[in-house]
Amino acid sequence: MKESALILVFACFFSITNALWPIPRHLQSGSTALTLANEFRIDTSSIHGVPQDLYDAVGRTMTVLKHDHMQRLVVGRGPGDDVDLGRAQRLKRLALEIISNTNHNRSMNEGDGNRVMVNPLVIHHDHLLENTENDIDSGGTPYGFPHCEIYEHDGQLHKCNHLQSIAANTALPAEERDESYTLTVPSDGSEARLRANTTLGLLRGLTTFSQMWYTWDNWTYTVEAPFEILDEPYYKWRGLLLDTARNFFPIGDIKRTISAMELTKMNIFHWHIVDSQSFPLNLPDFPELVAKGAYSSSKQYSTKDLDDVISFAAARGVDVMLEIDTPGHTAAIHHSHPEYIACFEKTPWTTYANEPPAGQLRLTEPTVVNFTQRLFSSTIKHTPGKYFSTGGDEINRRCYEEDPVVNKTLTESGKTFEQALATFTNRTHEVLVKAGKKPVVWQEMVLDHGDLGLHKDTVVLVWISSADAKAVVEKGFKIVHAPSDYFYLDCGHGAWVGAFPDGNSWCDPFKTWQKAYSFDPLANLTTTQSTLVLGGQQLLWAEQSDPFTLDSTLWPRAAASAELFWTGPTHPNGQKPNVKEALPRLHDLRGRMVQRGIQAVALQPEYCALRPHACDLV
Repeated sequence: MKESALILVFACFFSITNALWPIPRHLQSGSTALTLANEFRIDTSSIHGVPQDLYDAVGRTMTVLKHDHMQRLVVGRGPGDDVDLGRAQRLKRLALEIISNTNHNRSMNEGDGNRVMVNPLVIHHDHLLENTENDIDSGGTPYGFPHCEIYEHDGQLHKCNHLQSIAANTALPAEERDESYTLTVPSDGSEARLRANTTLGLLRGLTTFSQMWYTWDNWTYTVEAPFEILDEPYYKWRGLLLDTARNFFPIGDIKRTISAMELTKMNIFHWHIVDSQSFPLNLPDFPELVAKGAYSSSKQYSTKDLDDVISFAAARGVDVMLEIDTPGHTAAIHHSHPEYIACFEKTPWTTYANEPPAGQLRLTEPTVVNFTQRLFSSTIKHTPGKYFSTGGDEINRRCYEEDPVVNKTLTESGKTFEQALATFTNRTHEVLVKAGKKPVVWQEMVLDHGDLGLHKDTVVLVWISSADAKAVVEKGFKIVHAPSDYFYLDCGHGAWVGAFPDGNSWCDPFKTWQKAYSFDPLANLTTTQSTLVLGGQQLLWAEQSDPFTLDSTLWPRAAASAELFWTGPTHPNGQKPNVKEALPRLHDLRGRMVQRGIQAVALQPEYCALRPHACDLV
């Protein structure tokens, strides 16, 4: 954050009823009623060369302000008996401003420092159409505002130097993204101001602004003005994994999930797109994989689908990280390339895999190495972001020990299994590094196979246990917390394997939002080691999930880590995060999700939601 531009002085005070999620790092709010005027507008007239996705973000914000119809979660659902909204001040304008000098338009004429307003976007509250969201999502410029290319000033033509788009900011390495913003909303109806260094920061501020308001009768209002907010994420990686290989999820479900991520300021969608059960990814260079590996022709993702999701997500500040897990979890490749796979569907599957069907890449074979390189190269063409996961978890040694092809090659080469794994991993990772990508692997690639010589920029997902984080950072790798004992959303639903009537899921018990919220990202780490923590993510493995259960399994539980990794260890009241304070705000977030078409599950009876802390265990 550019402190000279963003520094404000904040009191360590915020209202317990404030429903922002994630709670901003620094927040001061009041107790004055304020309404949005009918002519309320979001104004970017101070910003030159507004990129398309910022236009769209402003349009989406105006849409939810008009159509959320979110009532306060209090008895009576209104502003309060002592509040007369008819006498409250009216907010007419939210002004957006980019404060980084490097992003201003520059004249084509050398030395011309004039800043000229060009095609500002001003959208009015009372001019929104019912189909606004559809118009925005179609990719067209909302409301017919043109792009800035050339403008005239003092009789001369000048070229617009466009701002970096939200999508371009999102594609940067996580550590380089600037999501900071300041937001000021006075209580007297004077202009509100949202300022940021980047369009991505403006997006985050617009999200916060959209959560401030409630509906009562014909009013859109808050009873907590004024607001003073200075905000930026404590951790740069705030992710969510969705497995679309065990069960298939249509593009609409994935987009809805990403929209919920935008609402909670999550920024990494980890798309576990293929696995042993199915290969739904339709790559033009490998048509045979999907033809024989997908569940059906209707359960596939084309490259057009891939590009659509990635573009949709990037405009919402969410970077899509694809995962093609290797060398394990690859049995589906056998259907088109049986010569590449060891121990395919070998039984009992419990001996040769963590779950059925068994099958792993014959990593010792040059043809398999070359195939995997080409597979990675073909996939990363569609990923503008800097991260790509190659998996590396749950490699089954017994599978390789009993495979004649692997054993013959190991004997002839004189290599150990670990040496062959190191060669396979480094050869396939070369493709990523040369393309400017950072490899992402599961923790076994660092802890279970000795020193594989992984690239220094490799990011490690710690998943087996939260206690394993220290062992990984001791080896010098940056980590993302993804521990099954806190963040696995599929746990606690009973065993999914057959012939096991008394079985439970391997990662029992059910991981409540309160459990996830209690996670300490820096537990047992030294000050130096803590700098290697990029953040964390929650995960939904889909053995027992499909489109019919997706929303209720994810939300609002996954929002727990969103706040944990955005706000960090100290809340604006100076205290550590605690579930008692968080619950009323999470109820509110869940209500907004439902209003926006996300079928988030209820956390408590409505009686409790309307009466904060009335149902706390005492």
